[in-house]
Parts: sequence; structure tokens; C-alpha cells
Amino acid sequence: MKKILVTGAVGQIGSELTLVLRKKYGNDNVIACGHSKQPSDELKNSGPFEFLDARNYAEVETVVKKYDIGVIYHLAALLSAVGEAKPQLAWDINVNGLVAVLEIARNYGCSVFTPSSIGAFGPSTPKKNTPQDTIQRPTSMYGVTKVAGEILCDYYFLKFKVDTRGLRYPGIISYVSPPGGGTTDYAVDIYYKALENKKYTCFLKADTRLDMMYMPDALNAAINLMEADPAKLKHRNAFNVTAMNFTPEQIAKAIKKKIPDFKIDYEIDPVRQGIADSWPDNMDDSAARKEWGWKPEYDLAKMTDDMLLNLSKKLNLKY
Repeated sequence: MKKILVTGAVGQIGSELTLVLRKKYGNDNVIACGHSKQPSDELKNSGPFEFLDARNYAEVETVVKKYDIGVIYHLAALLSAVGEAKPQLAWDINVNGLVAVLEIARNYGCSVFTPSSIGAFGPSTPKKNTPQDTIQRPTSMYGVTKVAGEILCDYYFLKFKVDTRGLRYPGIISYVSPPGGGTTDYAVDIYYKALENKKYTCFLKADTRLDMMYMPDALNAAINLMEADPAKLKHRNAFNVTAMNFTPEQIAKAIKKKIPDFKIDYEIDPVRQGIADSWPDNMDDSAARKEWGWKPEYDLAKMTDDMLLNLSKKLNLKY
């Protein structure tokens, strides 16, 4: 088989996706790449690892040729809150890095998975049951880069027949990777603070409703999409996918069922609140369900049970 390259393999999604891919396809068949951050021992010792800058065509090309890469999961990107603080850098990494990878794919016959995001929508997008095909006018640099990425991937498919595929992820929650600067990261940090302090100060309003997904579902969605029959894919870049929908108040109530003395209060961050307010309340993911059989496994209750169980082991804390 041709091998798989994962850029951004030390990041929130990449660090877990790489290990799942290695378990599925074999350790030596999945090459992890990072820019500067050191990989975990598990990531480094379970298979090949290369340092590269995804914006640098020559560096990516060297790895693609060295390992005979056939599929690229391109995950190197800055997240929403960090992107607002460093908009020029966000454009450089999120867009110029993608262009380099797409050019590599065009020249070497690779398939490319690129995650988009709920952040690709904006205030003028229908907020409830957001359609697969709808207006996209984001007001964050992160969102701008994601819309640009979707269109670039469509262009490379239509113009050059590059097999590009992608997902519009909601907020992603995981007990493995710590929060990484995203607007939806409160839904990760809240579990840490519940176990450590029995209290969490949230930077979003109590009634801020957003779509979310547990990491195992996010990983399965990416792999299942890349394995889907291309003849059935009408929408390639990118499919709405979601698994659950809640507010900070609702996730706090789910935690209180397991940790009765847990408390939440609020200190609103205007930047992240503004980003969240520009995103949909919930997305319509019927196209993904119809075209390649998307079906999530986790809801809020099941995710809360699993998060608290695994985080309590990780932090060596009882609840």
C-alpha cells in the first residue's frame, strides 16, 4: 500500500489520529510530521516521525518521495482564538501550507484530507439546522482561512482531479490533548477543572449553544470519509458533521450528575464570545449521513462518563 502522511501530527487531532491510523494500517505505513513541537514518546516510538514546515514545498516533497506517500491528512493549522491574535500567521499557515500540500498532491498523485470547521460560517449564515450548502461569510481570520481552504480543495479537484475531501468539524473534545486555543476549548477544560478544583470559570455565556463532537467520533469520521466510495461523494470540501449540541450550562449539569459539588461561573471573553456568536447553533449533517454513512457514537452523557473516567486516571484524581 502507498503510505499515509499526517501533517500537524503533534496537534490536537493529529496526535490521536496518527495513532489510530497506525493501529489500522500498520505503524510503518503512517508517517507523522510536526514543525517545532516535540512529539510524545508514544508518537515518536510507534512509527516514523519527520520535522517539516508544511508551508515549504521542498520539505514536504522530500518526505513524500522518501516514503512513497499516497494519502495526506493535512492538519497543520492555527486555531480560532490564536488566529485572531496572529491573523497574518494564521493565513500563512492555514492557507499557504494547504497550497503547498495541494501542489504536492497534484504532482505526486496523492489524496488529501483537510479539516474545515464550523468557523467557516458567519453571522449571516442560518444559525439553526445550518444547511450543507449555504452562505459563508465568517468574521474571524480562522474562518476566512477555512472557507478559502474549502474552495481551494474544490478547485484542485475540479481543475486537476486531486482527490480532496474534508469535514466541517464542530468543537472537538478529548481527554488526551489539552486545550489548544480554540473557542470551543471550554468544553475540554471544564472536565479538567471539575476534577481538579470542582469549579470552572467559563469564558462563554451560559446559554451559548454550539455543536460538539467527541474525539473518537471525529477520528472515525475522517477515516471513514477517506475510505468512502468517491462515486458517491457529491460534497467533498467539506461535509457538515456533528454529534451533539449543548451550552456551557448544559455541560455543567451533565458533570454535576457525576460530581454533585461542581460549580461553574462566568467571566466572558469578548473575543471568543464574538467568535462563538458568529457560528451556527447546530449544523445539518444529512449530506454526510447520506453520501458516506456518517453516524456518531457519543452523546453528551456518554462522553461525560468517558471523559471523567479517563481524565481521572490521567490526573490520578478520584471523583
